[in-house]
Amino acid sequence: MIRVCALAELPPGGILRLELDPAVAIFHTEDGEVFAVDDECTHQNASLADGWLEGCEVECPLHAARFDLRTGEPDGPPASRPIRTHQVSIADGDIYLTVTPAPNRARHFPRCETDRRRRRIAGGRVGRPGAAQAGL
Repeated sequence: MIRVCALAELPPGGILRLELDPAVAIFHTEDGEVFAVDDECTHQNASLADGWLEGCEVECPLHAARFDLRTGEPDGPPASRPIRTHQVSIADGDIYLTVTPAPNRARHFPRCETDRRRRRIAGGRVGRPGAAQAGL
């Protein structure tokens, strides 16, 4: 658990960027709730701490992607992947952050069955090996 700051140091509507790896943005909504998310838009590399806070959503300053601070889910294009959310607690007037472990980013793709007689060549065409050079 990381002590972020005193709650009084982050007024309602305030945003604070923590230089962690990766960076984390802390948001204090006008309703008094405090949220923490990874500080990078999943659409492009823009700091969400530089964005606009409205209710429980933050809008990316680059292309206006919006994310729900409670779930990390985008509300639509241009972002399609959620941002990681983190646990925030308030104790004795201080804000504390518990960083959520990063998800396993390894992707498993189904094995691609290919016809070994066919090869992709420049221009996206599919043909026999050597067909382009032979003028076939």
